[in-house]
Amino acid sequence: MVLSGVTSPNLILLDKEWNTRESILENLSMLLYQEGKVSDQAAFLRAVWERENISETGFEQGIAIPHGKSPVVKQPAFAAVRLTQPVDDWPTIEGEEKVSLVFLLAVPLGDDDGHLRLLSTLSLALMDEDNVSALKAAPTVDAFLALLDAHESAGEKTLINASGQSLIVITSCSTGIAHTYMAAEALEKAGAAHGIRVYSEKQGANGIEDEVNETQIREASGVIFAAALPPKGKARFNGKPFIATSVSEPLKDAAGLIERVLINPDGIVNESNATESPTPAHKRSFGSQLYQGISSGISYMIPVIVAAGLMMGFGQLAASMLGVTDIGNARYATEHNTMLIMCHYLTLYGNMIMKFMYPIFAAYMAWSIADRPGLVPGFVGGAFAGGLHYTFWAVNGGIPSGFLGALILGALAGFIANFLNQHIRLHKHLQAMKPMLIVPGLSVLAIFFINFYFVDPVFGGINKFLQQFITEHGASSALMLAVIIAALTAFDLGGPVNKSAGAIAIGLAADHIFPLTARVLGIVIPPIGLGLATVIDRFLVRRRVFDENQRVTGTTSLILGFLAIGEGAIPFMLRNPVITISINITGAIIGAVTAITLGSVQWFPLPAIWGWPLVQNLPAYLFGMFLGVAFIAFANVFVRYYLITTGKLKLN
Repeated sequence: MVLSGVTSPNLILLDKEWNTRESILENLSMLLYQEGKVSDQAAFLRAVWERENISETGFEQGIAIPHGKSPVVKQPAFAAVRLTQPVDDWPTIEGEEKVSLVFLLAVPLGDDDGHLRLLSTLSLALMDEDNVSALKAAPTVDAFLALLDAHESAGEKTLINASGQSLIVITSCSTGIAHTYMAAEALEKAGAAHGIRVYSEKQGANGIEDEVNETQIREASGVIFAAALPPKGKARFNGKPFIATSVSEPLKDAAGLIERVLINPDGIVNESNATESPTPAHKRSFGSQLYQGISSGISYMIPVIVAAGLMMGFGQLAASMLGVTDIGNARYATEHNTMLIMCHYLTLYGNMIMKFMYPIFAAYMAWSIADRPGLVPGFVGGAFAGGLHYTFWAVNGGIPSGFLGALILGALAGFIANFLNQHIRLHKHLQAMKPMLIVPGLSVLAIFFINFYFVDPVFGGINKFLQQFITEHGASSALMLAVIIAALTAFDLGGPVNKSAGAIAIGLAADHIFPLTARVLGIVIPPIGLGLATVIDRFLVRRRVFDENQRVTGTTSLILGFLAIGEGAIPFMLRNPVITISINITGAIIGAVTAITLGSVQWFPLPAIWGWPLVQNLPAYLFGMFLGVAFIAFANVFVRYYLITTGKLKLN
């Protein structure tokens, strides 16, 4: 971008005596209005101040780049002023607060591409200290503009005495603007001066720019994270030396950072994929996208479920202490007892939060596939899956598509949004319409038709069939479903199978088709049983069948089991997967089937000990849990004793 093309000599003022930030912004915005760049000076100035209140726009060397995005801006443009004396009330990232060169950017609302290109070009032009000094001394407006344009034609950085080494730089700042580009530019220049090729990936407001590829990562000698935000895709660099620093540090000592990452790095990157932001969909296989989408959706859905369960639980528990068991009944909204009124609305509040379970799941599933463009269609698809359209459209008796519907609609929302975002090409003047109008409009329209003609009829029909099947076949169908849910829950102790089973079980409970009794028992029985086995082994077989490390792990597993955290028992599963998983599944099934047969019911997703008072027929629940825990504990002790005495297993 040629900077002189988005301003004019009339928008550049030299050697003005304005001495406050307010007067500078007022005068520059009026200048843009007078030149026809904005249609409403007051509205544009409000947009500028809104941006000023978010974070600092002052930078090093006495420069400030305030900017405003507003529908009153007709086309991208900027005005600039050079002050005779620095103003000392301009917040800067480095806290200097003295500014003598101000560039006010005007950007049409929704034109993220134009905004970022203008801002990055201007930021890079101001990276060169000599260039900034020349701007501060330029005798005329024409000379000032020529200096800005000179940076655009400077060309690619030339390596001096190329060493064959390369580095990767990840830059980002809290607002995705100037420092993202300035830090990258500084490190590229410093690297070129030392014969080192620097590949910079900018993670700004426009997503990931100049994304590094696998070859560049493989050949790089290290990674510099100059970021104010958590870097996206950090696991790509596992095994590489790295340093982490602020986004402003490269502007002060870029050469020092390069030397540090090569000689004295902070460590080696070792990041789990579980915490990563989504990698662009076109970089992954279909199966990988789908799996990561489901995992991402479930991980974001779980806090919603827990929050909803806690609110309902508090309301139900407090009401039960007052002798009320149907606190959800509408008559308690007008009770004279204030405590009962609060319990009633707290229960309704939990039910309301639970309605957002599927929208959150589908939104973040779509986000994992398509990044930000997938959020809106995914959320809408999840709202359909949760049956919110039946509520808003006053449709009585509608059966929502539930978890399966959310899964289908979340996946399709992500793939559709990603396809549209990748393949729609518009003229640069129309580019702002794509993220604001075209992609969300077409994607939510597609979700409407897919839900109306396919998802609701098919998966709503499946849920209706399940509902009728359980009603008609009574105990036998309920026990069959309990066996399946308990087995899948106990299978991998909090892993993907467990979480998928949980999502289905919670969906059935949310639609009031089948309670969560088997699910919550399947969570707590394995870790408690395995922990108990490490305590009672010497009493049952008169010797230890677990080594010292396993006994410590067992104590942890026992405690965490009562808190509904199954991961404490994972070390046992990793050492003897076939035996441990088989026993866990059998114990969970025994406990769940026993409790359900004796009439225990738990509708709330609260398996930890504090959720037990909410269980209907708690004695049956505890008895089922006791049988399941006892089976796992005894079976583990006797199986291990047999393996040890026959020489098939040795303790460390």
